[in-house]
Amino acid sequence: MAPGQAHELPLAPDMLDSLPAIPLWVVADKGYASDAFRERIWDMGARPAIPAKRRDGPVACPKWAYRCRHLVENLWARLKEWRAVATRYEKTATSFLAVIHIAAAADWIKP
Repeated sequence: MAPGQAHELPLAPDMLDSLPAIPLWVVADKGYASDAFRERIWDMGARPAIPAKRRDGPVACPKWAYRCRHLVENLWARLKEWRAVATRYEKTATSFLAVIHIAAAADWIKP
């Protein structure tokens, strides 16, 4: 986990290396739209489902993969309704992960 003021993209390749198996798709938002990161995903044998930034040309992505990416974005939007998640209020990564677990469980049981 990166500090609150830093971007996670520099940490993303290490995260890909720590996956237990090679995924079929890597789904991410526009913040991860970089040619180097997409190339890294292709090199590991997966396919990126990362939309292009406005200044870049369009990137081919199946509609079903984009819909799945949208579901993940909606989940993060709901989790960020919790102030502690949105502001990364917790000081340690363990505490922050615990708050995310609580928020996700509350979202899951919410009618």
